Amino acid sequence: MLNKVMLSTESRMRGDMQVRFGGRYGKTYCRKAVRRSVPSLRLARSGDIIDLGILIYRTNDISRVLKLIENATPGVPVKARTFLPSSEERNETLRNIQIGTLTSVALKSYLASRGIDMEIGIRECREIHYTCRGRAYFAIGFPNIAGGYEMRSPYYKGCIAPKDISVTNTTKTTLACCLFEGFMDFLSYLTLVKQGKLLPPCRQPDLIVLNSVNNLSKTLSRLKAYKKIYCFLDNDDAGRKAVDLLREMNTATVYNMIEAFSYYKDVNDLLRDKKRMP
Repeated sequence: MLNKVMLSTESRMRGDMQVRFGGRYGKTYCRKAVRRSVPSLRLARSGDIIDLGILIYRTNDISRVLKLIENATPGVPVKARTFLPSSEERNETLRNIQIGTLTSVALKSYLASRGIDMEIGIRECREIHYTCRGRAYFAIGFPNIAGGYEMRSPYYKGCIAPKDISVTNTTKTTLACCLFEGFMDFLSYLTLVKQGKLLPPCRQPDLIVLNSVNNLSKTLSRLKAYKKIYCFLDNDDAGRKAVDLLREMNTATVYNMIEAFSYYKDVNDLLRDKKRMP
C-alpha cells in the first residue's frame, strides 16, 4: 500500500510565481524568482494523518488507527480531523452513532488537560463515535435525562438530541442540590471534592447539570422539591442572573457558591487555578 504514497517536491518561489513539481526534481526557470525545492510526503488523494493511517494499516477503525499511530510515534501528539466537524457538518444529521466506555487516549488526554480525575471521567462520561457526511468523528459524551448526550472534544462542543438536563446522585430523602451549568464544571467539582480541596456544601446533595443556562426553565419544577440550592454556575452576568431568577421564583434558599472565588470564571478554572485578569 505504501506505493500509493507519493513523494513530491514543492518549489517555493520568491518573486513573480509559485510552482509545484511532482515526481522527480525538475528544472524551472523564472525571471525574478529564486527556486527552493522542498520534499514533502503527500497522499495521492487528499487527506490527513487519519487517511494515511487507514491506508497503511488497512482498517477503517478510527480508534485503532489512532492507537497504532500513537504507538508508532511515542511522545508525539496526534491531531486529527476526527475531532473537528465543520460548521456546516455540525448542523447535519449524525449517523452510525456508537456509544461505549471512554477508552480513547486522545480523549483521556483532553480530560487530563482540564484537570479532571481520570477515574471520575471514565465513570461519568462515555466515548461517542459517529459519522457526518461520510466522515468519522469521536468525542466525549455526557448523558442527559432525555436520552441525549452533550459532546465535547478539544475543538468541538455540541450534542446529540434531545438536549436536556442531567441529574445524578438522586435520593428521595435529600433536601439539597448542587447546580452546574456544564458537565465539565460538574466533573471539576467531583475532582475537587475527591482531592479534598473543596468540601461538599451538605451531605450527599443531588447533582444537577443544566447543560446550558437556557435549560434553567426546564429545571424550575424539579428545583421546587429542594430546601437549599447550591449554585456552581459561571461567574459572569448570565450566571448571576440565573441565581437571581432562582431566588425570585423558588422558596428554597439559594447560594451562589462561585461568588466566593471571584478570580475564577467557573469551577474548571478553579480546579486548574486559572485566574482571570482583574
